[in-house]
Amino acid sequence: MSSWKSSSTVDSSKHSASKRIDIGVGGMTCAACVRRVERAIAKQPGVISASVNLATGKASVSYLPTDIDEAQIRASITQAGYEPQALDRQSADHAKESVEGLRRDLAFSLTLTVPLALLVMLPMMIPALMTGMEKLLPHAVWRWLEFILATPVLLYAGRRFLMSGWSEIQHLNPGMNSLVMIGAGAAWTYSTLVLIAPGIFPPGTDNLYFEAAAVIVTLILLGRYLEARARGRTSQAITRLLRLQSTTARVIDGASETEVALAAVRVGNQLIVRPGERIPVDGVIVDGMSYIDESMITGEPVPVAKKTGDEVIAGTVNGQGVLRFQATRVGEATVLARIVRMVEEAQGSKPPIQEIADRIAGVFVPVVMLIALL
Repeated sequence: MSSWKSSSTVDSSKHSASKRIDIGVGGMTCAACVRRVERAIAKQPGVISASVNLATGKASVSYLPTDIDEAQIRASITQAGYEPQALDRQSADHAKESVEGLRRDLAFSLTLTVPLALLVMLPMMIPALMTGMEKLLPHAVWRWLEFILATPVLLYAGRRFLMSGWSEIQHLNPGMNSLVMIGAGAAWTYSTLVLIAPGIFPPGTDNLYFEAAAVIVTLILLGRYLEARARGRTSQAITRLLRLQSTTARVIDGASETEVALAAVRVGNQLIVRPGERIPVDGVIVDGMSYIDESMITGEPVPVAKKTGDEVIAGTVNGQGVLRFQATRVGEATVLARIVRMVEEAQGSKPPIQEIADRIAGVFVPVVMLIALL
């Protein structure tokens, strides 16, 4: 996972007073977006480090509360052209909705782009077909048909590129969306002007490029859809892991049992687990014997015998016996929580070659736009 250090000098003695927050970031689509958000956050005074995970859409920020607060960090994300979000919006349901939306737009785009590409390419490959088409309908009608097929692809299926690309340019942070918007938009605008006012162009330059605009949008949509599916599968895996965690626990208070929220359990509390229930936190058995299904940790389907003095792990399932155990690890310190954290970190981890690719992506878009302008 890449990490950007704040340019401000932060005394290492102050690190003990630092805080860490996770913020959802909406609108990121590529490695250049990740670098842009990381830079925007890291340059704020008081930020120790900022790390952004494209797969989970999450920014992890370490900062000094005395120098900067969460609202200012969120504002820096907004200024970079992205949307700070609550983490619960980064759920699997949100990911699924994104995949479904991309699937619908891709299907719509393919439905119009395939016949458009065939309409343009086949007559070029088979000259006799062009003659037959001109006998069926005037040449001008076929050209307007290209406009009718391409326009919904760009303005409807490709609307996310237009909106995001314009936002990137407004914030002086052009990215891949800007390239798609300018490339497809230029092809469509030029072709539309050729249709409406062909006389303004020199002879031999009144060509149409509607199929180029449609194909650009369709191919980028296909890539986004495949990427969203991959992200969705990983997010669902994390969600399934989190569902293994109990939401409550029975804490023994003297001679009575009290059911409390999991967050209220502390190290040293004694808890009781009945048959068929999940172990709420990590601990050591102080009384009882049972068989526990630890397949979520070990992959072994055979339940493991547990007795007094043995360790139990959060998320595993108790068998037929009643267990009394003492909590040794709670919250983020449990084995289950560490597994979830490792999976998330694995999503955002980058090999050295990807670090190089990210640096290239950071300058690729501005350089391409400058070359095109020249």
